[in-house]
Amino acid sequence: MTIRAIYFDMGGVILRTDDRQPRTQLGAEFGLSYEEIDQVVFGGGRYSSAARASLGAVTEEAHWHAVTRRLNVSPDASRRINEQFFAGDRVDWQLVDFLRGLRKTHKVGLISNAWDGLRAWIQKTKFDDAFDAIIISAEARAAKPMPVIYHLALQTLGVRPEEALFVDDVLENITGCENVGMKGLHFKSAAQVMDDIRKLI
Repeated sequence: MTIRAIYFDMGGVILRTDDRQPRTQLGAEFGLSYEEIDQVVFGGGRYSSAARASLGAVTEEAHWHAVTRRLNVSPDASRRINEQFFAGDRVDWQLVDFLRGLRKTHKVGLISNAWDGLRAWIQKTKFDDAFDAIIISAEARAAKPMPVIYHLALQTLGVRPEEALFVDDVLENITGCENVGMKGLHFKSAAQVMDDIRKLI
């Protein structure tokens, strides 16, 4: 079956933490390691504010206020903490340009487990033109690897599972897409993914 649509993950694929220093410094400010501050922001299990924000149950702002409570600082510090936590993250513009090129012959989508601020951030950062559809878990009220988010992405672009390829850096999410009949491609590097996609299409 010919591939008609290619979907990409955001964090760890298009957007990656290339510089660990800002996050390391932020952790040190609170007596925490890089891994521990990462856990404060992203961890806590399925009932954490991070997980609930990913499902749209709470806003991203409410999640950052929860982070400040865990760090025992004023909610007024949430913006600074947010900005420093993500200061080492970089958009892979070469990969974004590759996606723009793909749109000439294929439909291109995003499937991201993310909070409700992602769409506005993508628009502000000026690469929303790389996608035909943007599926964000906070908006869909469903997150990878739940089948419903893949089905929503397929319906949005009007393709069948066997006509779709999904790129993610998390193997659980690759398994999730394959369980609904899509082809999965595990991201290890941008060069590897671009080369693999060229071969597949």
